[in-house]
Amino acid sequence: MAARTRGGRAVALAVLTAFSLAVTGCASQEEPAGRPAPGASSAGAGTIKEGLKVAFLPKQVNNPYFDASDNKGGKVAVEEFKGVYSQTGPSEASPSAQVSYINTLSQQGTDVIVVSANDKDAICGALQEARTAGAKVVTYDSDTNPSCRDVFINQASAEGIAASQIKLIGEAVGEEGGEIAILSATANATNQNAWIEMMKTELAKPEYAKLKLVDTVYGDDDDQKSFQETQGLLAKHPNLKGIISPTTVGVAAAARYLSGSEYKGKVQLTGLGTPNQMRAYVKDGTVTSFALWNPSDLGYLAAYTGGALASGLITGKEGETFKAGKLGDYTVAKDGTVLLGDPFVFTKDNIDDFDF
Repeated sequence: MAARTRGGRAVALAVLTAFSLAVTGCASQEEPAGRPAPGASSAGAGTIKEGLKVAFLPKQVNNPYFDASDNKGGKVAVEEFKGVYSQTGPSEASPSAQVSYINTLSQQGTDVIVVSANDKDAICGALQEARTAGAKVVTYDSDTNPSCRDVFINQASAEGIAASQIKLIGEAVGEEGGEIAILSATANATNQNAWIEMMKTELAKPEYAKLKLVDTVYGDDDDQKSFQETQGLLAKHPNLKGIISPTTVGVAAAARYLSGSEYKGKVQLTGLGTPNQMRAYVKDGTVTSFALWNPSDLGYLAAYTGGALASGLITGKEGETFKAGKLGDYTVAKDGTVLLGDPFVFTKDNIDDFDF
């Protein structure tokens, strides 16, 4: 994590390594995708080529989450292996908004396109054309169909995210339980939909029998729409006890609405957010806890993966290993997936240790 001091960083990294969330029962039984297994291929031995053009294409630019992942993570990595970094993309998240940017990057001879997909299918045609033209494609945060890219950098297992979100809202609401709702990003977001389905599976467990999911709404990763959707949820469900928003834009907008309303302290909120977005709301009691991985590490890992692909050090085949700079060695798992790690929980006791 981007802690404010070197000591803080060391503590944060140690916590992130050790803190695997007791609730991630499903995730903890998976074979970790992020570290080399005994006997794994050593295809990653070698050096990344200098001068590679690496472009990041987030769901939307001017989003604090993607600013951290791209400009504070991906850019750092690309500069380390002496490549040429750029970020481009739409100002609003929509299924087809990224297509024209992919086409332009392909025409510019970009070596690596790192993209967070607004829709798993809508950009596939453009990505395939870019790959045919010679670009390597790495997805991060939100995947396409596996056939459309070379490697997907998964920020955390879907099971782990779902389990952590349900555990946090359950703890915040308390033993009495009650009605809860989900404020998501776009209706087509691959990662959001996977998490939501697994949250439903998690809610079916006996320990969450008193929690009832009554609605799922979409803020389209737009601050004002997410704010309005929060307001709408509370008007539609007067007995609502909690909201989960597994999107950085959504959870911050929901917190802003709750903090200035009669529902502060009465309706609980959790989700996936950054410390800088959520600090004020944690300190004023609007939010007890929320979770996230380190977005800068996600972008950093995505850049190194793209560099390894474009340098011929890996191909995206299961079992291949490569070194991702300061993050160390990683292994490509099934379906060309690389797992960054487990989500981390932020509370009033630790939030000031982080600055991103």
